[in-house]
Amino acid sequence: MGGHRSRLSFLVCPSLGSGMGLRRMKKLAKYSMGIGDRFGLQGRAQLEAFRLLAQNEGVAVTPVWNKSNREHTIIGTKPESVRLEADAAVSAAGWGAPYHVDADHISLKNVDGFVAASDFFTLDVADYIGETTDEGAIYGFVARHEDLIGTHAVDGLAEPVTLTRPQLAEIVRGTLFAIQQAGRLYRHIVEVKGSDDFVTEVSMDETVLPQTPEMLLVILAAIAEEGIPAQTVAPKFTGRFNKGVDYVGDAAVFGREFDADACVVREAVRRFGLPENLKLSIHSGSDKFSLYPHVARTLKSRGVGVHVKTAGTTWLEEVTGLAVAGGEGLAIAKEIYVRAMPHFDELCGPYAAVIDVKPERLPRVEEVQAWDGERFAAALRHVPDDSRFNPDFRQFIHVSYKMAAELGGRYLDALRANEAVVAKHVSGNLYGRHLKPIFGGL
Repeated sequence: MGGHRSRLSFLVCPSLGSGMGLRRMKKLAKYSMGIGDRFGLQGRAQLEAFRLLAQNEGVAVTPVWNKSNREHTIIGTKPESVRLEADAAVSAAGWGAPYHVDADHISLKNVDGFVAASDFFTLDVADYIGETTDEGAIYGFVARHEDLIGTHAVDGLAEPVTLTRPQLAEIVRGTLFAIQQAGRLYRHIVEVKGSDDFVTEVSMDETVLPQTPEMLLVILAAIAEEGIPAQTVAPKFTGRFNKGVDYVGDAAVFGREFDADACVVREAVRRFGLPENLKLSIHSGSDKFSLYPHVARTLKSRGVGVHVKTAGTTWLEEVTGLAVAGGEGLAIAKEIYVRAMPHFDELCGPYAAVIDVKPERLPRVEEVQAWDGERFAAALRHVPDDSRFNPDFRQFIHVSYKMAAELGGRYLDALRANEAVVAKHVSGNLYGRHLKPIFGGL
């Protein structure tokens, strides 16, 4: 248990312990989904999926637009463009329910550009995980939390949570500094924004080893002490959460971990005074079809909420829709792939931890150029039972949006010209393959 480098994600609200008090904090709904739209034209189509869920299943899920600083940099957009898209889509669709705009994976280096446009902040402190603070701070924390040492029954867990003093100190040694940086960044946003009327997420989820229930309990204690009242926490789970494809690992193991973490979160609310709506979050949750039944089961049996990020599926559905539309749409879909191939390392490098693409498993350019629209779509569309589906191709297209950005107006014009086809793919995919499997029947 000791020595794990963890990365964990928390949605946080105004300070609990710093004397700031709880003022106008936005409250995140029980069920929410992070959605992305790299080129800013599918907001209304995405809202249609949420509307269908409410209409057909009677379940309200809050949409959260998210776009990272990396995506803005690659595409050449600004954070305010996400706010403009979200507000315009909400107005056009007559959307009367809550929604948020997330400054995704920001740090002190780039947060200021997001402050005005965002009401939801994903604070990325991954670079600090494993960095230690001084031993006095570590053992001071241990002394203040002597009650964590021992064996503790947690409602819902078959096995109790057990922590020795050395184990507690080792967990604190690997995580306290990162959580302190999360608090620093959070307080900076409050100061710059002049308000605490927002939701905040502290991102620590991308690492090799998952957190144990014991680690999660200690991390939540540190977050409460730092004065960050979390509304959602996204721990690292066993297995790989690759972009745009299904979970790689034992889904049953994930199910047990997710359920155990949900129980620990409830315990942390009780012990540390964290917000009652504190919930788990799953990052890179798009297309994790094998996990959705396990998530749904815990939501139903425990009565808890969840936040799931599915951002990249919108971009993939755009390309699929263009291919199916044929003509210039298909030509552009092919051109994206042709342009991307010589830049394989450049495009895949930044996403190495969350994709698994081998050049030898990708189709030859000449082969793709000979495909018709349905053949291209079949290779890209995530239907594992279809022998034409190529998960490497899908993941590579996922990280190749820079090529579409370089096409500029040609790409955007193609989306507009084929709006009906593209929107149908975006809405149908988000509703039928993500929202309904997780939230339908709750």
